[in-house]
Amino acid sequence: MLKPILIHPDPRLKKLADPVADLSDELRTLADDMLATMYDAPGIGLAAPQIGVSKRLIVLDCVKDEGEAPRPLAMFNPEIVASSDETNVYEEGCLSIPDIYAEVTRPAEVEVRWMTLVGKEQQEVFKGLWATCVQHEIDHLDGKLFIDYLKPLKRQMITRKMVKLKRERAREQA
Repeated sequence: MLKPILIHPDPRLKKLADPVADLSDELRTLADDMLATMYDAPGIGLAAPQIGVSKRLIVLDCVKDEGEAPRPLAMFNPEIVASSDETNVYEEGCLSIPDIYAEVTRPAEVEVRWMTLVGKEQQEVFKGLWATCVQHEIDHLDGKLFIDYLKPLKRQMITRKMVKLKRERAREQA
């Protein structure tokens, strides 16, 4: 089931998400719903706080090439256990900040540990776009947005644009 995505500014996007203690069918369904919502948006990553759920759960799929099989990942309690000194700059966007993009510098490679849909611990090294995406989504779990990496003036301009967008959307629905 598709879920509505919160738009910045929203206090729920700035909160620290709660760890997942036990994997329930409800949480597995939530992960499936999040993947469907992400693909529909369309995006390459989504964090539970972006749909108003304060749980440490992210989904991502950075496969972009035509003909290449999708690789949907659902990560419960993901944590970065190692990151490279080498950095990459990617133009990032966010489903909670529609149509806004900015360059963000992050480690080029990260090693992430998480719990899978079946409750198994997994660990993997991510590079390139995958590394950027997983870091971006984990930031959401810590109440951090990609615009928090930008200079204050640019961040304020973007926030004002989002406030205006939310007002316009609210008027359209009224």
